[in-house]
Amino acid sequence: MSSTTDNAAVLRGVLDEWKAAVDAHEPERVAARFTEDAIFQGLHPFTVGREGVAAYYASQPLGMTAQYRILETRRLADDLVLGYQSVEFAFTDRDPLTVNLSLLVKRLADGWYITHYQVSLLP
Repeated sequence: MSSTTDNAAVLRGVLDEWKAAVDAHEPERVAARFTEDAIFQGLHPFTVGREGVAAYYASQPLGMTAQYRILETRRLADDLVLGYQSVEFAFTDRDPLTVNLSLLVKRLADGWYITHYQVSLLP
């Protein structure tokens, strides 16, 4: 099994690409960071697959940006990493929103992709 540092590096690689696409408001590019059968739970009802991910991010306001901080990681298998993050979404017209984000990222033949994404709001 890999170290926590290796796990965080895997997550940063995926999350940095996700963040760049979110910040650029490029929903198709965001969706490309997910597996074809990814389970996605944002702040709307859940969806499965890239099409739903793209639709979710297309509905987000222009100017929204994301800043994440990795809190915990676990290597569940050689090709599967669990991450628990705090994410602050900033907006141009309202206060930021901080959420907790649980991810499973899976290694495929051409890289690491998000296969499960779940956001939660905690008081």
